[in-house]
Amino acid sequence: MTRMPLPRSRRRRPSRRARRPVLVALFGVLLAPLSGCAQTGDPTQDPRFEQAVDLFEAWLDARMDYEKIPGMSVGLVHDQDLVWAKGYGFAHPETGVAATPSTMYSVCSISKLFTSIGVMQQRDAGELRLDDAVADLLPWYDVEQAYPDGPSVRVEGILTHSSGLPRESAHPYWTGPEFPFPTRDEIIEGLAEQETLYPGERYFQYSNLGMALAGQLIEQASGMSYDDYVREHILDPLAMSDTHTDIPEEHRRDRFATGYTRMRRDGERAPATFFQTHGIAPAAGFSSTVEDLARFASWQFRLLENGGTEILGVNTLREMQRVHWVDPDFDTMWGLGFSVSERDGDRTVGHGGSCPGFRTTLQLIPARKLAGIVLVSAQGTSPGGVYSQLIEILGSALESIHANPGGGTRRPAALAEYEGLYESTWGETVILRWDDGIVAVGVPTDNPMGAMRKLRRVDGDTFRRVRDDGELGEAYVFHREGGAIDRLSVHGNYSRKVR
Repeated sequence: MTRMPLPRSRRRRPSRRARRPVLVALFGVLLAPLSGCAQTGDPTQDPRFEQAVDLFEAWLDARMDYEKIPGMSVGLVHDQDLVWAKGYGFAHPETGVAATPSTMYSVCSISKLFTSIGVMQQRDAGELRLDDAVADLLPWYDVEQAYPDGPSVRVEGILTHSSGLPRESAHPYWTGPEFPFPTRDEIIEGLAEQETLYPGERYFQYSNLGMALAGQLIEQASGMSYDDYVREHILDPLAMSDTHTDIPEEHRRDRFATGYTRMRRDGERAPATFFQTHGIAPAAGFSSTVEDLARFASWQFRLLENGGTEILGVNTLREMQRVHWVDPDFDTMWGLGFSVSERDGDRTVGHGGSCPGFRTTLQLIPARKLAGIVLVSAQGTSPGGVYSQLIEILGSALESIHANPGGGTRRPAALAEYEGLYESTWGETVILRWDDGIVAVGVPTDNPMGAMRKLRRVDGDTFRRVRDDGELGEAYVFHREGGAIDRLSVHGNYSRKVR
């Protein structure tokens, strides 16, 4: 199979209006890869992948409408390739600018991964140790140790959020609408007013303060500013030119998406205040794109496969992605900067993020060489749910194609006229072509694969549901008006085709 190297990847489907990313004959298709391999083995052109995209988009279309999500960009990485990426909705709803894979978002706490890598680079350079007390490395560190009989706040404790530090610096920067993030000097001045929340190495306590201090550890050890260090030692070597330790002012109202608040009780969202995180940048300040974060994921797969050293030594990356902390409740596991979890027997590593106007996630499944990226320009919605369906639907289809390249069944073109969104008083049903037939999926749903009902044509416009045991169930009858499919009846009740 011919592969398209990630740095040249610009595969996307044509942009659409926010609330119509799918259906109406599912007219948007992925463009052929730049390498021209659409007819010679590109898995995204396989009917199995195409139908998986249709299902994912039908599910996402309903989710975005019902949750009033203004914009989102998603990407799927397999091994070292960004095999599929797409923008949905708008980067700027007020001006109709569509979201794309190159739209910039605040990636929030995904920033912590870059900071953690910088700390580990300095560890590998011999400038600090994981068991070093932070007070010995930062001469101005002045947080009171409320539990003097417990362990000191150490570097490893900061990276695993088990140091005992409080969650935040002594400033109300998550308070809107101003979001007054402190500067580096203000964080340092506020340390004298703070004390440890727990004894070290007893509980997991997510700490933006700790990761802001990790950025200062990098500066102290390297003699460089945090921004210069990250750019020179991580971003530039990975060709991540659209990733920044802040939000570039020149891209505001342009490439950088407008963020929106959580949905209020009146069912509306409002534009969120534009912000900069200043001294909290190592914990939550970065901006990036799906395409750049795909390069970041691809680097990890490349290093794990090839070994050696690139940005980090392979053993250091493995060390970071192993579990270093398990909370007493066994619900929280953390590596060195990486969140670690289990999904269907596979270890998943990565990080999510939440900040004013944005929700994000970047997750990798090393054993399957799959990674998913979801960047959303709205609070109060779960990118993790989108990631789960991205892997469940598109990732699984991709793996099936790689395992059996010639095993796809081309979807009959004659069945395309049945596809669409059907609406009744009781809900919505999406009809899609699937393998050699069609399926019905009720939306919205948390589990589109589980909600799928396979239908078999028995006569003309009449289909019947195929039960799990292979027997045929109730009839799905399509009705025409002027020769075109107009409505669907099930158990004698009608749903009107709305698009």
